[in-house]
Amino acid sequence: MTDINQLHQQAISLLQQLIRIPSFSKEEDKTADVIEQFLQQQGVSTHRKLNNIWAWNKHFDAAKPTILLNSHHDTVKPNSGYTRDPYDAAIEDGKLFGLGSNDAGGCLVSLIMTFLHFYNQENLSYNLCLATTAEEEISGVNGLELIIPDLGELSFGIVGEPTQMHLAIAERGLMVLDCTAHGKAGHAAREEGENAIYKALSDIEWFRNYKFPKESEVFGPIKMSVTIINAGSQHNVVPASCVFTVDVRVTDAYRNEEVLEIIRQHVVSDVKPRSIRLKPSSIDKNHPIVQAGIKLGRTTYGSPTTSDQSLLDIPSLKVGPGDSARSHTADEFVYVDEIREGIDLYIKMLSSVIS
Repeated sequence: MTDINQLHQQAISLLQQLIRIPSFSKEEDKTADVIEQFLQQQGVSTHRKLNNIWAWNKHFDAAKPTILLNSHHDTVKPNSGYTRDPYDAAIEDGKLFGLGSNDAGGCLVSLIMTFLHFYNQENLSYNLCLATTAEEEISGVNGLELIIPDLGELSFGIVGEPTQMHLAIAERGLMVLDCTAHGKAGHAAREEGENAIYKALSDIEWFRNYKFPKESEVFGPIKMSVTIINAGSQHNVVPASCVFTVDVRVTDAYRNEEVLEIIRQHVVSDVKPRSIRLKPSSIDKNHPIVQAGIKLGRTTYGSPTTSDQSLLDIPSLKVGPGDSARSHTADEFVYVDEIREGIDLYIKMLSSVIS
């Protein structure tokens, strides 16, 4: 067990080091190096695939269930509104500035220190698996998804994202659908052909009005929005096809595959999902890790934003220091005290479950 004040100091120092290194999605090799070296210096045996680093607690026992501790070290690119150096990592008035400081650097270093706190402990009721991963900001295939098969069987997960240490017990999934209504070309003046736009209109009306039978206790109904439409080439030709795009925000009441099947049963257009990877996720409010957080004064809510939770098939809780409202903003920052609180709360929550 590591001294808590030492963990606080190490977290701030490590985060400053990471901020000073550009780590855009797909370009995280140097921050992966820093994390790998830091953990190895603490005596942790690490594993690496591309820019993903993971490790298990020292006294891993295959007979015990495993908890995943996950956060990401990639960032978006700094926007044009920055008035500071995005890579300066300065601390002023209790704020640690820098690109990725809030999303999700504070969460990342807090989970790393939490893992170190438990790393050498024996007789834990769960194993811990720390996974610091890449490509979260672009939902890339070479991040968490790449290494999930290497992590073994997982019981549940904590995903570090800035939530002010409140408990996101559900997260919407996302499907983007490319739909094509088929007709038959003809001359508009002679009433020839079969107008694909009219077929599309019928389907669009269905997307607008359909209510799925099951609703999420956290989010309510699934939301479907037609966001792009394109058809026709000239004024006097009946279009043979009409293509439109639908944004579907799936709740934890359904799996993406179920929603897709229901849609295909109700519309005449061809429906092709760009991906069904970004799944809705949830964890029971009565789960021990959620109850541990509630007892520490944390509140529960449903998160509208997508994270690496969407790639997990296990119950998962999204929680971490920082504020989602600061993510991707100019002059991004995280409060130093938020990181201290994050480490303390992560440790207390996990202690009530695994110690």
